[in-house]
Amino acid sequence: MNLQELNAYAIAGKVDELNLISMEGGIYLLEARMHGAAYPLNDSHGHMMSLRSVEHAREVLRSFPKLHFNLVHTVVHDEMCGLVADVEESLKVPIA
Repeated sequence: MNLQELNAYAIAGKVDELNLISMEGGIYLLEARMHGAAYPLNDSHGHMMSLRSVEHAREVLRSFPKLHFNLVHTVVHDEMCGLVADVEESLKVPIA
């Protein structure tokens, strides 16, 4: 899904939430959740769009309708040690 498609779905009210996923190395990926499925945001070349920060994501989404927007951190045990956590839940924090 690209920005134009995401905007069209958002205007139509089909996007349940947007998740900004924090990856190791200061990379952020954006995904739209619709009907229980995740759709990653792609750039104009069809590659996953990486964002620099929460502020960069806000700038990119500035003209979009208001949506539920979350910052998602993956389980730190997986990132730091390569261990599997007992509970497979990511930290999801709502952002404006």
